[in-house]
Amino acid sequence: MIPSKRTLAGLAVAAGLLAPACWAATGPPGDPPSAVFAVVEGTAISEQEFKGALAVAVRQKFYHRRPPDDQLAALRQEVTDRLVNRVLLLKEAQRRGIRPDEEKVRSDIAAYEKRYRDRPQWQESRVHVLPALTRGLQEQNIIAQLEVATRVAPPPTEAGLRAYYGRHPESFTEPERVRLSMILLKVDPSAPAAAWEQALEQAQDIVKQLRKGADFAALARLNSGDDSARDGGDLGYKHRGMLPAGVESEIDGMAPGAVSAPFRLLEGIAVFRLAERKPAQRRRLEDIRRNVAELWAREQGEAQWRELIARLRAGAEIRIGGDRLPASAVDEANLRRQTAR
Repeated sequence: MIPSKRTLAGLAVAAGLLAPACWAATGPPGDPPSAVFAVVEGTAISEQEFKGALAVAVRQKFYHRRPPDDQLAALRQEVTDRLVNRVLLLKEAQRRGIRPDEEKVRSDIAAYEKRYRDRPQWQESRVHVLPALTRGLQEQNIIAQLEVATRVAPPPTEAGLRAYYGRHPESFTEPERVRLSMILLKVDPSAPAAAWEQALEQAQDIVKQLRKGADFAALARLNSGDDSARDGGDLGYKHRGMLPAGVESEIDGMAPGAVSAPFRLLEGIAVFRLAERKPAQRRRLEDIRRNVAELWAREQGEAQWRELIARLRAGAEIRIGGDRLPASAVDEANLRRQTAR
């Protein structure tokens, strides 16, 4: 039985291949040739390939929901750029003599075989899918090798390292930390309102005792249903974002030693005490030199990769729908005209 294009595209989505359109664009023998969507340095990208890649991108991003028109327009442009860049990167890799790692490709093929061998779709389509899948994995491997080689950055100079450290204080600053204690009066989430009211009244009484000088740790050991009760309610240090929003905003306005009003949490009613506040502190370069160098190298590598793609696009002959334009400047109306066929 000859597989349908829908079957091939469905397998492409399931596989999550970097260039899933290579599956979707491979129809049964005897299929009429697809119209040309774009020509990049003499290499044609068919409308079928574009539509297949777009369908996969839509499904991956929006699942089975209909995407909003404004987001669909942006996604169409993203898919167009991705297909154009792929052609240019493959040509650059070929110019550099990069060949696919066939052992890695065979291993990936074997993984697909193992993963989908029990699916009727795979058995039905395997003979037609494998050539395109193999080609797609080879191209994926070639581009991955090119990317790795491009992202290699030389070690930073001392001046460069210090400059990077100075430009990114937020990356090397420990956020403010607060040390909290908690008394949690547990209430089952499905308990009736009366149970929550009773816990709230008990928590309010505990707050009164604490504000009159009662020992927080002693009350926590006596009343709290949290694991921290054995440590007198001590929760240790917490960073911003580790607490529920309402609790965090309350803690922000508290001084060390202060006790909060009762809070309703998912687990019950809680009372907090702020024991200590440690302000944000920037770590010294001498203590994190290796970490700074790693982040610098990552940023440099990303910049070098973007620059390569920009250079390849700037010098390339790219035609979208017959118009000689850089793909990044393709008019949305032109994209709609092409994909609506």
